[in-house]
Amino acid sequence: MSGKRIKHIVIFTLKYDMDLEESQAFLRDSEAALTAIPYVERFEVFRQVSNKTDYDFGFSMEFADLAAYEAYSSHPDHVAYVKNLWNEEVLRFLEIDFETTA
Repeated sequence: MSGKRIKHIVIFTLKYDMDLEESQAFLRDSEAALTAIPYVERFEVFRQVSNKTDYDFGFSMEFADLAAYEAYSSHPDHVAYVKNLWNEEVLRFLEIDFETTA
């Protein structure tokens, strides 16, 4: 297994308008939940400003390697987050996982 870093990016649209308090609460709650899970590094939250896509928000985080990413993905807190918050409030999303090339 490679020791290369993994960058996990997800862009998404919520069931709420971007400017509603419900959207801001989702972003805050998500950041708190996800950054508390071991292995997560360099977590960032983004808001879309371009009209080239119709996704509203994005999360980006990094992992030391593929093993750390896989441990995060199967971590009970992540599984609970997806079931109890993500699946309830996200209308659609696109997930991309990159490995560093160098």
